[in-house]
Amino acid sequence: MGTGFHDLQVWRKAKALAVTICTTTANLRDLSLRDQIRRSAVSVPSNITEGDERDTGKDSIRFFYIAKGSLAELCTQIEIAMEVGLIPPQTAESILSQAAVIGRKLGALIKARTSHTL
Repeated sequence: MGTGFHDLQVWRKAKALAVTICTTTANLRDLSLRDQIRRSAVSVPSNITEGDERDTGKDSIRFFYIAKGSLAELCTQIEIAMEVGLIPPQTAESILSQAAVIGRKLGALIKARTSHTL
């Protein structure tokens, strides 16, 4: 498949969100939650990359679904961090908004790749 993950808008947005997460959480006092948030954020573009570089459509789609799962984890962790007062509501809302866009784009990518594998 390998269309060049750098060309995928969803990858670029997911990577940008991961960078935002890393800088936003730099001073988070709950180190375990900070690390979990960062792991899930970095997992999204990483799995998009791995999926795009796979040789079969079915294998690619599996990694795109893993990226969607990591994105859902990230959203949950951001909501928790906001509710316990570790992340300001405005920051959390911005992150969740970006995540929603990425989720829709991932869904579209999965749909497009699925139609090519049938």
